[in-house]
Amino acid sequence: MSDENQILIPPSFEAVHRDARGRLLLPRETFRERYELCEDLAQMLVERSQTIQFDQGASEEVILERTEQGLAAEGSGFSPLEAAWVTTRLAELLGWPLHR
Repeated sequence: MSDENQILIPPSFEAVHRDARGRLLLPRETFRERYELCEDLAQMLVERSQTIQFDQGASEEVILERTEQGLAAEGSGFSPLEAAWVTTRLAELLGWPLHR
């Protein structure tokens, strides 16, 4: 079994890259790569977010808001929907509430 078949992509991420009829908007390989990139980024941001909260005393809400703004900024390489997904995933990993 190839690695690509072992990666379970959550429906929440699939929704980011599917049209109203449920069709993928990009090639499957690119879709998998985007998922891996977004998941890896969310995992990497856990420690950084905790450090910012501890060192700067920033609230969970502010940290998540700034993270999403940075990821959604022009030139970041992430679409606004991907930025929202990464931020939501980060909140899940940290056990923080997400205020939208």
